[in-house]
Amino acid sequence: MTETAPAPAPADATAAADLNAQRPHPDPIDTDVLVIGGGPAGTTAATLLARRGCRVLLLEKDRHPRFHIGESLLPMNLPILERLGVLDQVKAIGTFKPGAEFPIDADNYNTFRFERALNPQFGYAYQVKREEFDEVLFRHSQANGVDARERHRVERVEFAADGRPQLVHARDADGNAITIKPRYIVDGSGRDAFFGSQLKLKRKNLLHQSAAIFSHFSDVERRPGDDAGNITVQRFAHGWMWLIPLREGVMSVGAVCFPEFLKQRRGETEAFLMKALESEPSVWKRMRNAKRIAPVHVTGNYSYTCTQMHGPGWVMVGDAYAFVDPVFSSGVYLGMNSAEQAAQVVDGALRDPSREASLQRAMSKRLKRGLKHFQWFIYRFTTPVMRHLFNHPRNHWQVEQAVISMLAGDVFDNPAVLRRLRVFRFIYAMTALSMAPEALRGWLRRRRQVGVDVGLGGGRDTLQPGSGDLQP
Repeated sequence: MTETAPAPAPADATAAADLNAQRPHPDPIDTDVLVIGGGPAGTTAATLLARRGCRVLLLEKDRHPRFHIGESLLPMNLPILERLGVLDQVKAIGTFKPGAEFPIDADNYNTFRFERALNPQFGYAYQVKREEFDEVLFRHSQANGVDARERHRVERVEFAADGRPQLVHARDADGNAITIKPRYIVDGSGRDAFFGSQLKLKRKNLLHQSAAIFSHFSDVERRPGDDAGNITVQRFAHGWMWLIPLREGVMSVGAVCFPEFLKQRRGETEAFLMKALESEPSVWKRMRNAKRIAPVHVTGNYSYTCTQMHGPGWVMVGDAYAFVDPVFSSGVYLGMNSAEQAAQVVDGALRDPSREASLQRAMSKRLKRGLKHFQWFIYRFTTPVMRHLFNHPRNHWQVEQAVISMLAGDVFDNPAVLRRLRVFRFIYAMTALSMAPEALRGWLRRRRQVGVDVGLGGGRDTLQPGSGDLQP
């Protein structure tokens, strides 16, 4: 049998291969901890670990400042920011947020003020432009000794025979390959869910599904007086809307929709957003003179949870593990809260490897418990029963104060709050029985949405700013 000789490689390809063979490959970067992602969760974990004496390398795929949604902080964020030492910086860039309000009609609002929570550490929070907030945290991590690098993308992790991360492959800002040898990895990659994707741990949330469309506007009417900084959360027929006041006259406005509703968009992104906002008089009244000043963003089905939070030599924090509907603005807080606990896990495991499994289990148990309290309210927020209870709050047995504590983020370690939230669940069940036909219709409608796919593949598309006023 005659063998055919391979075709000669082009001269330029041969030369490039020879040059690559001659070029010395850099040695792997040795570090105690590699943090993937430079958002609030990643930078919090990195800063705290660096303070404990760890060598920390943080790789962020983008360059700060970069746009991000999730602009409304909770009061329980503030103790973390205080411990990090950045609370004054966040105050300087933030809009004072004394509470959350839920419109009853075009002129009447129910306002839940955080100062009325059970034993509040802080009776307020801030709204922030995330590009500013995230950059504050990123630069602060650098000032605390973190080797934090922008435009560095982590591509994959190689695991040793014992299942621990052995070598991490990444690319720097110029596209050059680099390798890292970490003793531990913290995955703070957000909705990229790095470990969830590589290890195929990411699962669509089977109990809830939603999608969002949003942008930034100027000249949106703010609430009067002390309520000017409140977040407004407005239910509508196909989900809920938000209005978040930011600095310099900017208002973040968007709608989280049932996927079935968003599928009707058919490419008319801005018109679709405005039509949705117009459907609620209380929102549209405030949009009379609005001008869009940022792209319109659309995200597809985005509620998910990973089947594992940790493994030998690695742990997930924040959205890298789970992302739920943001109706109660819990995302940044859950990310930073989990990052604080992850820092304790990693530090403890590096000092005494025999403690790793128990530390990871304790972290997972605590975070899942708190997440479930948010999820229980989120899954029912658009139902007729929850609308009725929020429109007619009662503070019997301090249950209303416990709900405000939940809105403030106090769902992890406060037994008084957790007991009263269980009472609220009982009240919800009794209310559902008293309005059974309407409650059943609401439940069936929500169940129909779970399997709907928006058709964006979980990604996002954008429409650039227009120049005209948006008049009703």
